[in-house]
Amino acid sequence: MSEATDIRWMQAALAEARAARQAGEVPVGAVLVRGGEVIATGRNAPIACHDPSAHAEMQALRAAAQRLGNYRLDGCTLYVTLEPCAMCAGAMLHARVPRVVYGAADPKTGAAGSVLNLFAEPRLNHQTQVAGGVLAQECGALLQDFFRTRRRAQRASQLAAHPLRDDALRTPDSAFASLPDYPWAPHYVSDLPALAGLRLHYLDEGPRAAPRSWLLLHGPTGWSYQYRHLLAALVAAGQRVLAPDLIGFGRSDKPKKLAAHSLAWHGQVLAELLTRLDLRQVLLVRQGGCLPLAQAAPARLAGVLSLQPGPAPGAAYDAPFPDAGHRAGPRAFAGLVDDEAPPALPHMNARCNLDEPGQARDLALRAMEYFRL
Repeated sequence: MSEATDIRWMQAALAEARAARQAGEVPVGAVLVRGGEVIATGRNAPIACHDPSAHAEMQALRAAAQRLGNYRLDGCTLYVTLEPCAMCAGAMLHARVPRVVYGAADPKTGAAGSVLNLFAEPRLNHQTQVAGGVLAQECGALLQDFFRTRRRAQRASQLAAHPLRDDALRTPDSAFASLPDYPWAPHYVSDLPALAGLRLHYLDEGPRAAPRSWLLLHGPTGWSYQYRHLLAALVAAGQRVLAPDLIGFGRSDKPKKLAAHSLAWHGQVLAELLTRLDLRQVLLVRQGGCLPLAQAAPARLAGVLSLQPGPAPGAAYDAPFPDAGHRAGPRAFAGLVDDEAPPALPHMNARCNLDEPGQARDLALRAMEYFRL
């Protein structure tokens, strides 16, 4: 059989493999040829058929036997995009297929030489000629892309669930359901290295292409809710705004032990979040201390707006903390010392009652003017 002929029929098998992928199956395809004519085709279908034996080769062998009225497939060549497994190799030997051509090798289950070679077993009463590596790159790329996409989907599904660690608490969503002036969709991340599986909540609003972004960093007794009016004002002015809840606060997970908290660790989490979102030229808005948190990523900062604490928080600020066990974060922050000087960046100081929409809008305008936005 010429190389051009093998390539031609392997391309036909690849078409079957692509059809399998479209159906959500592992993309393996097969064609059975005799005398220059396609006798049967097959594609992976274990999921659709609820049949663990419904591999592409098996499907083609069954269809060919039905068409020819004989399970013995003398004079046929089977083309398959992936090296046959032991089951399929055994079926080919039983069918007396004289020649098998495969594309990509299978280092995990291949029975044509990769793991074992049933076709070369001299004690069997039938020997089949085998040729491998025809369009191997194309066949392998199709499989690699399929499994890469599936791994990403599985990872996304796992991350969407964000399982709760045994050493942490999570405030139920119902606690936030009736909060006024807080309409934004929550974003969650738990796969940053520093988080080690803890779920971090953040708001991310405004145009992604904005040249500068605002990082609204709550104080040691608050959470992202305190910035709701300032966030709305900045977004209305065309700004991109990020408002995270530090671990232990807001809608983020809350470690049970105070020892879990340190300014350096929280700073590392923030730095990894800014890197993940690729935020540059960030304008930090902070209330109270927390400068070390921002200084974990100094190259990404363009300025600092320091707010003097306003009036005492209202009842809505207690929503994340239904009991004392959920308050380990605020208790831990009360004992953390923030004695670092502000970074050498444009620095604005202001006092504002963030719970007053008018004051928040005025602050947004003054800050944008100060930082020349």
